[in-house]
Amino acid sequence: MGRVSDLNDLPRSHDVTDPTTCAWPAREIASAEAPVTAGTDRYMRAAAHAVARAALRELRQGAGTAGTAAVPARSVLAPASSTSPAGTAPTPSSPLSPTTPLGGTGGGAGACASPGWISGAPVLLLVGGGHNGADTLLAGGLLAHSGCAVSAVLATEHPHPVALEEARSHGVTIHGAGYRSDDGTDQALAEAVAAIEAFLVRGGLVLDGLTGIGATGALRPDAAALIAPLIAAGEPGHRPLRVIAVDLPSGTGVDDGTVSGPVLAADLTVTFTCLKGCQCLPPARHLCGVVEVVPLGLPTPTSRPLARHPADVALGDYLRRALREPGPDDHKYTRGVVGLWAGSETYPGAAVLAASGAVRAGAGMVRLTAPRRVEDLVLAARPEVVPAAGRAQALVLGPGIDPADTTRADEVRAILSSTLAPSGGGRQGHTRIPTRIPTVVDAGALSILTELLTEELSCTPLHVLTPHAGEAAALLIALEDKGAAARETHRWNRNRVEAHPGLAAREICRLTGATVLLKGATTLIAAPQRPVVSVDSGPGWMASAGSGDVLAGILGAVLAGAAARWEQETAPAASGPTSVDVLVESVAAGVRLHALAGAYAAASPQGAGGTGVGGHPIAALDIAAALGPARLELNRFQAVPPHP
Repeated sequence: MGRVSDLNDLPRSHDVTDPTTCAWPAREIASAEAPVTAGTDRYMRAAAHAVARAALRELRQGAGTAGTAAVPARSVLAPASSTSPAGTAPTPSSPLSPTTPLGGTGGGAGACASPGWISGAPVLLLVGGGHNGADTLLAGGLLAHSGCAVSAVLATEHPHPVALEEARSHGVTIHGAGYRSDDGTDQALAEAVAAIEAFLVRGGLVLDGLTGIGATGALRPDAAALIAPLIAAGEPGHRPLRVIAVDLPSGTGVDDGTVSGPVLAADLTVTFTCLKGCQCLPPARHLCGVVEVVPLGLPTPTSRPLARHPADVALGDYLRRALREPGPDDHKYTRGVVGLWAGSETYPGAAVLAASGAVRAGAGMVRLTAPRRVEDLVLAARPEVVPAAGRAQALVLGPGIDPADTTRADEVRAILSSTLAPSGGGRQGHTRIPTRIPTVVDAGALSILTELLTEELSCTPLHVLTPHAGEAAALLIALEDKGAAARETHRWNRNRVEAHPGLAAREICRLTGATVLLKGATTLIAAPQRPVVSVDSGPGWMASAGSGDVLAGILGAVLAGAAARWEQETAPAASGPTSVDVLVESVAAGVRLHALAGAYAAASPQGAGGTGVGGHPIAALDIAAALGPARLELNRFQAVPPHP
């Protein structure tokens, strides 16, 4: 395939660095912002306005206030000021001034409500130290001045003093550690918990500002005690309250998405300037709800992001590039041919599912190499599949392969081995790989791969490994560095992978040199020297036998389409992405196409946070049958014009 670059020589990628879809380490974010934020509270107040606007949207939708209604939107931010840094950040007009309540005299577009519509709506502030606590208190003051009944519970002895007094002056009732009342008595933690329990009687809106990006580890015991009754109230959508997390859900691992203690799951997370790792990486991602990135005019780091979460507009564009609409001069080879090694006597149906996924996703042709019984089943369901070897532009190896079936396993081993590079120089670019065909390594082929990788062979980024958590644990155990200390050996298991999926995906990528697609409710894609890509994977109804086989077929189709396009391009664009980036984008688009097909099949609408609601049970073939409507759904989003 003449257009595929030498993928063993990996330059720095041309990463997409849109701050609304990219996450950087918290320390780098803080370092980038520090020179601009020093000596001013402008950005803190702008953040508070953003949180308050989001709170009013939630209240108009009925969080804790029966019979609320929407009103014309009005802004609480003043027009852009010439003193705003770089001319990009609007400067808020005295946000807590009695003359400018939320929904007051500010002009311009926004999302605010007249106080008359939200008068008396209960709002509970969970306040920690630092800027997040200050943002929350200032937002609470705005809401109180607009008519909400706002109370705050403090989980710190050192709340932001200015924000605390301004909130109190606008009618916010203060409870908890760190606040001394007018008569000199301390407000105990027990009183704060009692205030939370009283709030729960009516329900309403909670603003979680206990911790920010500077925190690490689990919540302290006093903060954990505050959220305990709120957690006990139920899961999002099934509790008498809605939660807005300020910057991030408190207690989540900011950079790695880990969860080491209790966390109050959010319905909405309002984060500032750029995404954080916890909003891309599970398990924390599943606690964020819908994520809204609010630009404050602050700089972002110049380094490569640690993670990306492409929006559907970008994923639709990636799909359109890989599986473009055929023109009058196209034929099956220009659309992409998938070579499929799937199915065995033990698991014959997997080949039907994988072939259906590839055909329905848009492959020009699917070639199948399988036992006769498997061929007969596939042809009965998909007569267009060609049961003969031949030219292919992407390979799918492993769905339904039983490693205990030695004859079938040896066939797969031979074809997989032909795609691997000698490990001595393959990862450093000194040796050309034997075949440069994108290869999906799934299910039974994963265990075969681990055997081959111990024989001085190596993967390249063109190999796309697709383990679920259990298979990932098995890979990690088999491939751990031989020089690792005995106490560290075999530390991986399924539970650890599920607790640290970002780390697991990157580690498999490091050990193999492959692109790794770690399947889950949020699927992670790790490629060498690239940020981890996070893609929402559809409703829970898709967690059924065979769903992964359909996904493997879809991936084969998008990679074959991308490879066909590479073949047709006679000269690479001078500033265009490397083929590794195109491969990752194509894989991400395939994952999202699979997710939307599952949502369509299950009649489970996809929310803004990428998660499905409602719906009904489905079978794997239902997902394949829904790929056409799902493609139309993604086609609605076109981020950039087609490349010539």
